[in-house]
Amino acid sequence: MLGRRDRFWLLGALLVAAACVRLGIWQLHRLSQRRARNAVTRSALARPPLELLPQTPLESLPGRRVYAHGVYDYAHEQVWRPRSFEDEPGVDLITPLRLVDGRAVLVDRGFVSSPDAYTVDEGAYREPDSGDVIGLPYPAPRGPGDVDLAALRTQLPYPLLGVVLQALPLEGAPLLPGVPRRWPPPALTDGPHLSYAIQWFSFAIIISVGSVALVRRPART
Repeated sequence: MLGRRDRFWLLGALLVAAACVRLGIWQLHRLSQRRARNAVTRSALARPPLELLPQTPLESLPGRRVYAHGVYDYAHEQVWRPRSFEDEPGVDLITPLRLVDGRAVLVDRGFVSSPDAYTVDEGAYREPDSGDVIGLPYPAPRGPGDVDLAALRTQLPYPLLGVVLQALPLEGAPLLPGVPRRWPPPALTDGPHLSYAIQWFSFAIIISVGSVALVRRPART
């Protein structure tokens, strides 16, 4: 027969185990959501790039590859610092691309190595003035140090679209000197959710079995 103290102790342990089970179920739910988002993203990335034209609605851009053609305005280039690529310190070069309709879109041309993740010779990484870009659109700022679109609009002599186009690497294209390293598309993985769920369920089993064994041990003795 369990004493009152043992019953309270066992009840508390089982409540903790139940909380672990609930957290495990939550992680499985997040895994399901992530897989659903990944499926949508894969489908969108598999479609032909959407050309950025005057009549292209901005709300149709998220999740799609976007094609833009224009002329780079290096005079108003922005630098996102600090950044890192495969543990290498550096910066991102973000350059306005002036479109044929008079508007411009910011293009994240990619990563440039910099030992202090701050100083860079921007002129050494200028590509041809005329640019054809295929990239992924993101709202800005994407993180600390990224461009402030509202502030930048007050400095530019032309209208600026409300996204940053992250230039994608061309498949099979070698890394050329003087060209920033393009960021790869996001990895569409399951993430850590399944392993976290297994851990929470394991904790629940350990707590439940261990608690019952400890409470019953004095009675057997």
